[in-house]
Amino acid sequence: MASPLSDLDLVNAALVKLGALPIRGLDDADASAAVAAALYPVVVEATLTAHPWSFTLKRAELTALDGAPLADFAVRFALPADFLRAIYVDDRGAGPRYALVAGELHSDARAVVLTYQFRPGEDVFPPFFRAAVIAKLAAELCMPLTESTARAEALDRLAERELERAWAIDRAQETPPRVGDDSLLRVRS
Repeated sequence: MASPLSDLDLVNAALVKLGALPIRGLDDADASAAVAAALYPVVVEATLTAHPWSFTLKRAELTALDGAPLADFAVRFALPADFLRAIYVDDRGAGPRYALVAGELHSDARAVVLTYQFRPGEDVFPPFFRAAVIAKLAAELCMPLTESTARAEALDRLAERELERAWAIDRAQETPPRVGDDSLLRVRS
C-alpha cells in the first residue's frame, strides 16, 4: 500500500499543481494557508460523497429509538456517529421503504442494516482518490489565489476527468455484473 499523506501533504500537492508555494501548516498566517484551511474540508467531503467509494463504505445494524415517527413510518432508528450518506437499507433480504429525517432513519422495518458512507482519515485514502482530491482542491484554490477564471475552469475540467478516472479504478475492484440469460446471447451461440 502507498504511504499515507496528511491533509497538509494533500493541500501542498494542490498548491504545487496550481503553481503556488507549499505552506508549513494550515494555520500559517499567509493567504494560501487561510484559503486552503477553509476549502480543504469542503472539497474532501464533497469528493467523498460524490460516489460510493469502496474505502468509505460500512455496514451497521441500526438501533431502534423509543417512540414512533410523527408520520409515514412505524420505527425510528439512530444513524451511526460517522454517517455521511446512506447507500442501501436492508431488512434481511429486502430493501424496505425508508426516509432520512432530522438525523434519523425512519422505516416500517423492525430491524435494518444500513450500508453507508463514513469519513475515513487521510491515511486510508487510496492513491487514485488522493489524485482526485488534489486536482479538485487545485481547481477550487485557483480563483481565490490567482483570480484567473480561465485557469480555474481548465483545472476544474482536469479535476472532473481525474474524478471519473478514480471512480473507474474504484469500481474495477468489485465483482463485475453477471451477464444474464439473454436471447441475443443465445442466438450468437
